[in-house]
Amino acid sequence: MPVAYEVPRINVLSIPAQSVDADVVVVPVAEDHASGAVAEFDAAVGNSLSVALARGEFTPRALESFTAPIVASGWTATRMVFMGAGLRAELTAERLRRMAGAAVGLARQQRRGRLAWLDVEPGSLDAVQRADILGEGLTIANFDGGIHKSRPEPRFFISDVTVVTAANGAAQAAVAGRIIGDAINSARVLINEPGNCLVPAGLADKAASLASVDGVTVEVFDERKLETMGMGLLLGVGRGSAEPPRMLVARYEPVEAAKDIVIGLVGKGVTFDTGGISIKPADGMERMKDDMAGAASVVAALRAIALLKVPVRVIAVVPAAENMPGGRALKPGDVLRSGSGLTVEVNNTDAEGRLILGDALWYARQLGATHLVDVATLTGACIVALGKITTGLFGTPQPWVDAIRVAAQRGGEKVWQMPLFEEYKETLKSDIADMLNSPGRPAGAVTAAMFLKEFAGNGPWAHLDIAGTAWADEAKPWMGKGATGAIIRTLVELGRGPIPR
Repeated sequence: MPVAYEVPRINVLSIPAQSVDADVVVVPVAEDHASGAVAEFDAAVGNSLSVALARGEFTPRALESFTAPIVASGWTATRMVFMGAGLRAELTAERLRRMAGAAVGLARQQRRGRLAWLDVEPGSLDAVQRADILGEGLTIANFDGGIHKSRPEPRFFISDVTVVTAANGAAQAAVAGRIIGDAINSARVLINEPGNCLVPAGLADKAASLASVDGVTVEVFDERKLETMGMGLLLGVGRGSAEPPRMLVARYEPVEAAKDIVIGLVGKGVTFDTGGISIKPADGMERMKDDMAGAASVVAALRAIALLKVPVRVIAVVPAAENMPGGRALKPGDVLRSGSGLTVEVNNTDAEGRLILGDALWYARQLGATHLVDVATLTGACIVALGKITTGLFGTPQPWVDAIRVAAQRGGEKVWQMPLFEEYKETLKSDIADMLNSPGRPAGAVTAAMFLKEFAGNGPWAHLDIAGTAWADEAKPWMGKGATGAIIRTLVELGRGPIPR
């Protein structure tokens, strides 16, 4: 089977642009500073840049591009791509990452395996930030998810990237970005896998392999161990499937890290979600293979944090199950007892993600996590509220929520804080158990978060609902259709701190 991606070699050099040995040279151009690009590079392409600008053939709006052959003598490269950046003040981390991805897409289409990026447009970022983002964006775009095709289309990956900059620290930053990009792509591979190729045991094994880097220890608990641990919610969800549930625990505990802060990352690992007895409509159900995106994201983030040697202690907990309507499956009205002792009346078996996360959140706290974050493709209600662009953010106390918002901003991802007013808790009341798992459609994303909050214990906790952002329904210039690796960058930036006590 072909591989889904390759990690390009990335070099950071401080050399004249003419000396760069590459198949294609990419020049970012700000819409309001195009004159600078004309002054520096127009002669190299036989004045075709200025002509294209004058005709309106190229207006350097974000992600617009113009390709021209290099005709001037003294250049090693033979082709130049001018990549539109939009207004300089709007050139943020997210836009730069997309520009890098679009440039890789063009190079791959043109079968040009060696790409150079001239760091001549600062935007709103410093040079070290740009190098980090470029390393990541150039790696993420070197991806092709069609690995199960018996007659795959011709595949081409770039092999080498040169970032031309004189900034101190840029080389280390580009390597760090490459590590994050590699982690994101590894998560995308898992999320793209069909349900018959990735059952709970397989997810646990592949996640364990992904997390097995220096400084990380991994345990996987099977269904018998989960029984002795009292993980009734996780076991209940997995009851209808022939594939038994699993739980993975990965620990990264560097000696130089503060002892009083342990980040607990909990990721929903439903390898396929039919809805169970409360079965989903057939239309679009094939997408439910991505219901383990939260699990892939937290393990990939822990991997990147460990490889970057970030001085912070992290525990990742992944509950994995398959939600099927078998003869032993959960029925609406059943009551389950969680590991924490709380009982739950299951009135909707399609609200299964919050069940397995409830056991995992409680267990992460027992393992010593002081600051919790759970990541899940949890609710269609969040898609209704925020669409496919923004991740829903819930949490308490406010300084912890603010830390995640800042981390998302640094990582170039969009999150939006949603309410957690105590009045919503009233909707979770059950007549025969401690809680209902699904109080209905109104404020569905909020009530799901309120359910999770009951299992998070004391201390900072946040919930990231990636139901809308984990999957791209159509290809973009910077990323193909399918799994996106959403929120991994945010989790890595969160680990980098500062972390409120």
